[in-house]
Amino acid sequence: MKPGKPFGLSAEQKIDVWRRWKAGQTLHEIGRPQDHRRISEEIVMTSLNTKRRSFLFGLGGFGISQLFLQGIAQAQGPGRHGYVLGGSEGEHLIHFRDHGNIFIKAGSATSSDNLAVGTQQVTIGAGIPIHRHLYMDEAFYVLEGSGILILNDRRHPLEKGGTIFIPKNSWHGFENSDHELLLLWVVTPAGLDGFFRDTCNPPGVAPKQLTKEQVNEIARKYGTEFR
Repeated sequence: MKPGKPFGLSAEQKIDVWRRWKAGQTLHEIGRPQDHRRISEEIVMTSLNTKRRSFLFGLGGFGISQLFLQGIAQAQGPGRHGYVLGGSEGEHLIHFRDHGNIFIKAGSATSSDNLAVGTQQVTIGAGIPIHRHLYMDEAFYVLEGSGILILNDRRHPLEKGGTIFIPKNSWHGFENSDHELLLLWVVTPAGLDGFFRDTCNPPGVAPKQLTKEQVNEIARKYGTEFR
């Protein structure tokens, strides 16, 4: 870089600044005094980018960087662009209490903070204990089975095709002594997905051994209370 030349860095000049600084030249030797601040900023940014690339290449040696980048794409892509899932697709979890299948279709993990959607299999006789959501409205659609909904101490029979709406702060739970239930659930804002994620496990992973107090503590984290 010529000392008298107006300061403006092309890609080649950026490389030249970096190489000359690495070789031990001072700012006075690299450019004019009025350009020193810009040169210093360029040196710092180039150094940071070099360290970042070295870090990613280092991860690549362990086979991690590609997985890391794919994870970002998977987490950001669906939430930004929309997506379509099949009946057995989504984040698959096994319920900690009755070992039923849960599929989280959308939620905070897919960049949907205002809405969470999923399905829950409630095995015969397991039911869902009475609880309430302090900040979430909730809706259910009965995909399969039958049972009883308890909503604010009133009992309502349920069957396939039934629709339920539960405003926030409403006590509710399910009984299904004779039939398995398969429920589609929707909550707004998201939160129920986080509760499931913290209490349940993917298939093939040993279930979490949680006490009633621990479950209640996790529930409170997501604005939910059990009776």
